[in-house]
Amino acid sequence: MFKILIRLYLLTIVAYAGGIFLIPDAILHLFNERYVAYNLDQARGVQSLIVKQFRQVPENQWPRVAQALAADFAPLAIELRTREQMGLSEAERERLDAGDNVVRLGDWGYYETAIAPLGGEWLVALRNPPDPLDINLLSWGITVLIGAALLGCLLLWLWPHWRDLQRLKATAQLLGQGQLSERTLISPRSNIGALAAVFDTMAHDLEQLLTQQRELLNAVSHELRTPLTRLDFGLVLLYDELPAASRKRLMQLVGHVRELDELVLELLSYSRLQTPGQSVERVEVSLLEFVDSVLGSFAEELDSRDICWEVRGGDQRFALDPRMTARAVQNLIRNAMRYCHRRLLLDLGLDGQGNCLISVEDDGIGIPEQERERIFQPFYRLDRSRDRATGGFGLGLAISRRVIESQGGLLTVGQSALGGARFSIFLPTRG
Repeated sequence: MFKILIRLYLLTIVAYAGGIFLIPDAILHLFNERYVAYNLDQARGVQSLIVKQFRQVPENQWPRVAQALAADFAPLAIELRTREQMGLSEAERERLDAGDNVVRLGDWGYYETAIAPLGGEWLVALRNPPDPLDINLLSWGITVLIGAALLGCLLLWLWPHWRDLQRLKATAQLLGQGQLSERTLISPRSNIGALAAVFDTMAHDLEQLLTQQRELLNAVSHELRTPLTRLDFGLVLLYDELPAASRKRLMQLVGHVRELDELVLELLSYSRLQTPGQSVERVEVSLLEFVDSVLGSFAEELDSRDICWEVRGGDQRFALDPRMTARAVQNLIRNAMRYCHRRLLLDLGLDGQGNCLISVEDDGIGIPEQERERIFQPFYRLDRSRDRATGGFGLGLAISRRVIESQGGLLTVGQSALGGARFSIFLPTRG
C-alpha cells in the first residue's frame, strides 16, 4: 500500500507540474491576441505617465530622467533604449511606427516588458523583475500542497478498493493452500462487489466439485479393495483343486487381480495427497543413508537385470519428510528402471543456500520435450509405454510431484547426459 501511495503521489505531482509548464503556454498560444490586448490596457496608464516625464525635458536629459524614474519605480526597471538595442520583431516595429505600445508576455500571461515609443529611435521599456527565490519556493510549496490535497482525495477513494482487493487476494491464497471453505465476504455495495460475488460462487462450486470427486474416489477405492481381496483369496484356494493345465491360467488371473489391487492402492495414495492440510514431518537425515535405504528394496532387481547403478555425493545432512520423500524417490527409481538400458545414476547434494537436490538419471531413450510436463498428469503415459508391463498405471510421477510440492519443493524433468531422462527433486531448507 505504501509503495502504491508513493507512486500515486509522484505521478500526481509530476502530472501537476507538467500541466503547469505546458498548459499555460498552450493557452497563451491559442489566445495570444486577447492576452496582448489585456496587458496593453493594464500597462497603458503607467507607460503614459513615464512618457510624459520624458517629454517634459529636452532629449539630452532623458538618461537622467530614466535614472530618476528607475529609482522611483523600483523594483520595476525603467530603461531608455534604442530600437536597435531592443531587438524588435517585424510586428513590434509596425506597432511602434504606428505610435502604439508593445508588450512582451511572460509566464502565466502577464507582461514581462512593456515598450512605448518616445520619438525617433528612442524607446522606453518597463520591465517586471523576476520573482525572488522565496516567492518561487512558496509558489512551488503551494503546488506540492495542492498535489498532496489531490492525493488525499485519491487515497480516500482508493482505500476501500485496496482493502477489498487485499481481501480477495488473501482468499485466493487460502484457496490455493487447500482451505476451500474460505470466502471473501465482501459487501455487495463494494465497487468490486460483483467480482467478489462471482469469485465466491466459483469457490463454492470448486469446493463442491473437489469434495465430491475426493469422496467418490475414496469410496470407490475402499469398496473395491474388499471384493478384490476376497477374489484373490478365493482364486488362491482354487489352485490346489484345479488340474495342472488350468493352474497357469489361474495364476494369470491372480496376477490381474493383484494388479488391480495395486491400482486401487495407488488411487488411495493419490487421493490422500490431494487432501488439504496435511502435516509435513521434517527429520534431519544423511542423504546417502536415506537413498541407500530406498535402493535396498530395488537391489535384487537391479542385480538380476545387470543394471549398473551409481550414487554420487550424499555426505550432507538435510531435514526432510523421510516417508513422503522416499515414496517420490522410489517412484523415480522404478520409472528409471523401466526405461534404462544399462546405467542408472543418482546424484545427491546441497546448493550454496542449503537446499537439497536429488536427481535420478538413466540411459534410456529419454522423454520428448513437449511431453515433459504432461507426464506428471494422473494416468498419462507416453505412447511408447501403453503396455502396462512397462508403462505402469500413470500415477507414479503424479504422486511423486505432489509429494515434493507438499514440502514446498519442485520436481522437474530434463535431458540426462547419459542419454535418457533426468528427474530432479529440489527441496528448500524450509517447506
